[in-house]
Amino acid sequence: MIFIRKHPQGIVFKVFVQPRSSKNKIVGAHGDAIKVNVTAPPVGGAANQMCIKFLAKQLATPPRLLEIISGHNGRSKKILLRSDQASASEHELKHFRQKIDNLIEN
Repeated sequence: MIFIRKHPQGIVFKVFVQPRSSKNKIVGAHGDAIKVNVTAPPVGGAANQMCIKFLAKQLATPPRLLEIISGHNGRSKKILLRSDQASASEHELKHFRQKIDNLIEN
């Protein structure tokens, strides 16, 4: 099961990034993380930036609402999806979990 948790500022989830891929895509699950392939190299934060932009597009959310909160220099990352409220509600958490499941299945 993918790591998805409430956070005081929204929802946190885990991502495993594979840089220098031939195509930007969500491959599936990698342990408790979403495996994301990005075409950018892991140099100067390019893969991190591309990961955020790609995930924002897939999740239909503005990139400004996504932030890498840990794992800046590694492949395993925790990403914060900021919520409008002070903390994510149970409904938001359930809805986000469904979105992630749909992305992994496709």
